[in-house]
Amino acid sequence: MANRLKMAIVTSILTLHKRGWSQRKIARELGVSRTTVRRYLAGNGPDPNCTTNPPPGSEVPSNCTTNPPPGSGSGPASSCRPFREVIEVKLAGGLSGVRIWQDLVAEHGFGGSYDSVKRYVRRLRGTRPLPFRRMECEPGQEAQIDFGTGPPIVPSEGRRRRTHVFRIVLSHSRKGYSENLFRQTTDEFLTALENALWYFGGVPKTLVVDNLKAAVKNPDWFDPELNPKVQSFCEHYGTVMLPTKPYTPRHKGKIERGIAYVQDNALKGRRFGTLAAANAHLLAWETGVADTRIHGTTRKQVGKVFEEIEAAALGPLPAGRFPSFREAQRSVHRDGHVEVAKAYYSVPPEYVGRRVWARWDGHLVRVFNQQMAVIAVHVQQEAGRTSTHNDHIHSRKFSKVERGAQWLLREAAMIGSDAARWGKAMLEFRGVSGLRVLVGLRALTGRYAAEEIDRACEVALSHEMYRLRPIRELLKRGVDTGREQSEFAFLAEHEIIRDMESYGDVVRRAMQEPLNEARQTSGQEGAARDDPRDVDGVVAKASAQWVGGNTGRSLAGGGREPAGPCGVPGADRPGRVAGATAAADRTADEAGGVPGCQESGGLRLLVQPVGAAEGHLRPGDLPIHSPGPGCASDRPAGDGQESSCPGAGAPGDQERLDGAVPIDLRPGA
Repeated sequence: MANRLKMAIVTSILTLHKRGWSQRKIARELGVSRTTVRRYLAGNGPDPNCTTNPPPGSEVPSNCTTNPPPGSGSGPASSCRPFREVIEVKLAGGLSGVRIWQDLVAEHGFGGSYDSVKRYVRRLRGTRPLPFRRMECEPGQEAQIDFGTGPPIVPSEGRRRRTHVFRIVLSHSRKGYSENLFRQTTDEFLTALENALWYFGGVPKTLVVDNLKAAVKNPDWFDPELNPKVQSFCEHYGTVMLPTKPYTPRHKGKIERGIAYVQDNALKGRRFGTLAAANAHLLAWETGVADTRIHGTTRKQVGKVFEEIEAAALGPLPAGRFPSFREAQRSVHRDGHVEVAKAYYSVPPEYVGRRVWARWDGHLVRVFNQQMAVIAVHVQQEAGRTSTHNDHIHSRKFSKVERGAQWLLREAAMIGSDAARWGKAMLEFRGVSGLRVLVGLRALTGRYAAEEIDRACEVALSHEMYRLRPIRELLKRGVDTGREQSEFAFLAEHEIIRDMESYGDVVRRAMQEPLNEARQTSGQEGAARDDPRDVDGVVAKASAQWVGGNTGRSLAGGGREPAGPCGVPGADRPGRVAGATAAADRTADEAGGVPGCQESGGLRLLVQPVGAAEGHLRPGDLPIHSPGPGCASDRPAGDGQESSCPGAGAPGDQERLDGAVPIDLRPGA
């Protein structure tokens, strides 16, 4: 690109040419070449009457050359210039420089290099950048905030610490406030910002910050997400924080220069022993230097503009400062609690497994959802303690006992009046343990109708039964509850079942015939051993041994044992015959037709199957049969053992009765 002359020299060339000076003389006097003079006189140079930087939006005069066409000026013309229209059409079609060069070679026989086309395309694409637009604000409308490197702090012990300088500037008056900080945390940032607002005596409508981590959680030009604590701070002071576009510092140009100003004028070359000393110096500098200067843009004194115009336009301060608290995100545990400072606090059950925000200040713990709506407030507890609100417990996690006696009694009253009276009486009788009984009574409503339960409670109350089991039994059986009992129909007749009369005849015959024969042969002695399967012989043998006129067993040394009732030796022992005889008489009489036992005569003989006899005998009964080879058992029924019998022919003796009907002294109940 050709060198451009300053406008003063260009104007001198034109003026001297108008006065009649030759090009050689003008070049010699101004110290430029004759070629340059010739070019500017020919009109190829810039027009001195053309504004080089026209106002935004204004039309450029036709005689102004703000952007000379590619290939104009000194130097050889571009080889692409003859194909300018073709290149412009292809650029409008979105073709790349390589494609344009290929098409020029193939279609138009272009002989130049790709670099020539590339340079020419760049010139055609080149546009003049638009000037920046200055943004001036109304009083009290805006304040811009930024951080910079602060002075070092070197205490007496010699350990050097770096600092950060916080600065805020009101956009209208350029009134500022500065403070040194050790860290750029959210808490320290809000503390410095709050000090600035109270220093100004009011609050601007908007606060413009860059995307520092202390203030902005997720940078986004269209929808930035602020730190929840910063958002609460803005709500407390009635202002709005607007982060700038990422990596665009010109959006807060006033504070960008303000940081450089405080660093160069107030802090450069200084060091302090304490942070408080550094902040005291900055406060004095703001009052004595920054406020008294004439600002380079406004051309007015900063402090005076603030006092006269902007101070009154600021918003009012709140009644108190922003409460100091700590803040952190927490996950809700499976038990519906979050951990804060080693203590546990409940939240509503729908937040289990989700992330929430917690704030605590030593007095209260407040829990917020992601929209920063309060979902729980607790009094802060000591480490290891738990705070649980009842409304944070799911209704299905409350046991019925926890609801109390009054609630359970109201539930019982909903079943019926008798159920309520029974429940109240039961609680008075059983105390606290009766609460679970009421829970069980309520659970019965899932299986039975309320009327049935109420009637069962009435019956239980009338008998003073204060346990749940009798009520369950009444409901199960349907006794006196108005519940219809289940009835089973029995078959009256069936082709393979005989009637009861047939069985009765068989039993009477089986019992009567052996007894009749036994009476006829009861006095005979020394009869041959009968066939065990001969019922008549068995009964006769038994009658001979029992019913015969025996007078007792011979005793050692002479004499005989007195006979007991019905002629059975030893039958007078307690529990053997005395009570059995009457029971046997009743059983025999009910069977019908069997001779009764006399005071000193024979016994009634009950004939029944062997297995049934053993099943009906009670402990102490004497079965007169033998379950197997050998003698009959002398032991109580059910022993299943055998023992020796008295010798044959002695009173009370018996023979082996294999498979015979047993003869019992007392029937079972």
